[in-house]
Amino acid sequence: MRLIYVRHGEPDYANDCLTETGRQQAIAVSKRLQKEGISEIYTSPMGRASQTASYTSELLDIPIQTMDYMHEITWGGPDIPAGGHPWTLSDRMIDEDDFDYYDIGWRDHPYFAHNAATDCYDEISARIDIFLEEHGYRHEGTRFMCETGEDKTIAIFGHGGSGACTLAHILALPFPYVLTVMPYEFTAVIILEFPVRMGEYVHPRIELFNDAAHIRGISRGLVIQKDVD
Repeated sequence: MRLIYVRHGEPDYANDCLTETGRQQAIAVSKRLQKEGISEIYTSPMGRASQTASYTSELLDIPIQTMDYMHEITWGGPDIPAGGHPWTLSDRMIDEDDFDYYDIGWRDHPYFAHNAATDCYDEISARIDIFLEEHGYRHEGTRFMCETGEDKTIAIFGHGGSGACTLAHILALPFPYVLTVMPYEFTAVIILEFPVRMGEYVHPRIELFNDAAHIRGISRGLVIQKDVD
């Protein structure tokens, strides 16, 4: 099985929709995905993600299914810098606190211990495990038991934050590590491959990461959301 994750196009955050540039990016990524053999399309319930997915849905004539938990994550809590968000705050933790972002005990850091983002991470992790088990892969520790012989490709359209949660959980990587070293552009394509070996434990592989060649000329490069709300 192949899991394709796509970040939404350039957004108008205030109105939760795409800008004109974002629409051009969404059209470009739909053409990029046209020959990937996608059989199912899922999206966050938020406007900017579902609008991005709509172009691929129309082009491939595949209906969109909504994953309500794949919405963008929230941020904040007691003694957490109000102006922070996952990406820049992870950098701050490294610079000011000499924080090891590969530390598996990241949850104990004051910036994450009582942070709404950690609650979002837990919800997304639990729900994505259910989703993957429904598609034949049962998560056990850092590996997956393959319970299917079906070879298929699924596309999920989401956000930078919810995508980071998903990647960190599936790949068994600390959340701050993924936030710090694995950012990706608007409509960037990420592909994880789950080997099909029925009755065996398998590990997902990164087939492709941050592929944004389809938006050359219609992108400002990597842009991180300024606020998470």
